[in-house]
Amino acid sequence: MLVWLTAGLGLIILLLAGDALVRGAVNMSLRIGIPALIVSLTIVAFGTSAPELLIAISAIDDGAPGIALGNVVGSNTANILLVSGLPAILARLHTSTCDTRKNYVFMMAATALFIALAFCGVFTWLSGLILLAALTFVLGDAFRMAMQHRKNGKAACSEAEDLDDLEGADPDMPWWRIGMFLVLGLIGLPLGADLLVESAVDIARAFHVEEAVIGLTLVALGTSLPELATTVMAALRRQADVALGNVIGSNMFNLLAIMGIASLIGPIPVEDDFLEFDLWVMAGASLLILPFVWFKADITRRWGVLLTGLYVVYILAVLA
Repeated sequence: MLVWLTAGLGLIILLLAGDALVRGAVNMSLRIGIPALIVSLTIVAFGTSAPELLIAISAIDDGAPGIALGNVVGSNTANILLVSGLPAILARLHTSTCDTRKNYVFMMAATALFIALAFCGVFTWLSGLILLAALTFVLGDAFRMAMQHRKNGKAACSEAEDLDDLEGADPDMPWWRIGMFLVLGLIGLPLGADLLVESAVDIARAFHVEEAVIGLTLVALGTSLPELATTVMAALRRQADVALGNVIGSNMFNLLAIMGIASLIGPIPVEDDFLEFDLWVMAGASLLILPFVWFKADITRRWGVLLTGLYVVYILAVLA
C-alpha cells in the first residue's frame, strides 16, 4: 500500500513541479523580452515534456530503461486514443475547422524514424543524435513558417492574443514570484521523478511484472494527465485546433526530444514485445486520426467512445 501512495505522491509532485517550471520559464522569458511566439514554440513545449524527460533519465540511472521506453510508447498511445477520445465524449471536437496536416506528417515521419531505430535493438547515443537532429528540423520549420506568416501579416493572433494562449503568462509577474516558480520546478521535478520511478520498479518486482509494462501503463498514463487536462479544456471551449495540436505536438516531442536526450544518457535496449506489439499499436493509433486530420472530419462522440474503448482494450492486453 505504501509503495502505491509513494508513486501517487511522486506523480503529484511531478505534475505540479512541471507546471511551476513552465509558468516560471514563460514569465521570465516575457520579462526579458523574448516574444511570446518563440516562448510557445520552445520553452512551453519543452517544459510540458519535462516530466517525461525526468522519468526517462531517472529510469536509466536506476537501471530500469524499460520504464523509459515504455513511458514514451505508452504516452503516445494514450495521447491518441485516450487524450483524443475522452474529450470528444464530453464535447464534439470540431477538427474540420483546423488544418494540422503538415504537423501530422511530421509526427508520422517521427514515428517511422523511431520504429526504424528501435529495430536496431537498442537506442544508443547515435540514435539520440539522429532523433535530436529531426527535432531541430521540425522546430526550425515551425519557427520559419510562424515568422513568415507574421511578416506577411497573415498571423491569426496579435501579440496580446499570443500571450492569452500561453498558460500562466503574466508579463507583470514580479521577479520574486518567477524565481519561486523556477526553484519549485527545478527541485520538484527530479524529486517527483525519482519517487515515481523507484515506486514503479518496486511495484513491478512485487507483482512480478516487467518494468516495461509498468512504463506502458501506470507511468505513461500518469504523465499523460497534463495533455488530457489541456485537451478536455480545449474541447469544452470549442478549441479543436488546440486539442489536436496538443496531441500531435506532444507525440513528436516524446519521440524526438525525450528519447533523443534519454539515449544520450545511456543505452536503452528494446525488448521483443515492443517490436512485435507495442510499437505497432502506437503507429496504428496514430493512423486512426488520419481522417480527422487529412479530410477535416469532426471527432464525434461515437468516435470518442471507440478511441477510448480501444485504449482500455490495449491496457488490458498489456497487463494480460
